[in-house]
Amino acid sequence: MSRLHIDFAQRSWRRTVFHTHPAVWAGAALGLLLCGGAALAGYQVFEERQQRFAAIERAAQRQAIASQPRQPAKSAVQITEAQAAFVNAAVLQLNLPWRDLQEAVAAATPPTVALLALEPDARKRVLKITAETKNSDDMIAYIEQLKQQELFSGVQLLRHEISQLDPNRPIRFQLEAGWSAP
Repeated sequence: MSRLHIDFAQRSWRRTVFHTHPAVWAGAALGLLLCGGAALAGYQVFEERQQRFAAIERAAQRQAIASQPRQPAKSAVQITEAQAAFVNAAVLQLNLPWRDLQEAVAAATPPTVALLALEPDARKRVLKITAETKNSDDMIAYIEQLKQQELFSGVQLLRHEISQLDPNRPIRFQLEAGWSAP
């Protein structure tokens, strides 16, 4: 004989859950998993899209900034003409070709000449040299040696004197040598 299923109880959610077939539950769980995966994938696509829009907006802002005419920035500190001239003079002094000047002078200086001072003037591109020697022939030879140096253009004697206080009576002289751009 076949079994009869007679159920006179009222419908409730508990009875519905209890009588639901396990395959339906498995399908519902699988559906929920698929919906969760789809939601996660959709969220990732949404985030990537937002990042791309933000990158495009930043690039557009950079391009807009780059295409604007640049205005020189106003400095908060006003520099007077005297200060500017002083700073420019200091920069010229710092940019002197010291090594080249010293090497050229050292190459031309014989042992009979004693160098006393080197005074460069960066604006005029002139080097004043003060030196001593025992006789005038060494002084003239030294000037000729300096004229042969490639760095110097136009070496001329400015003044000379015989030191009367020194018993050896050396000749102290000053000359001026213009230098060309290195």
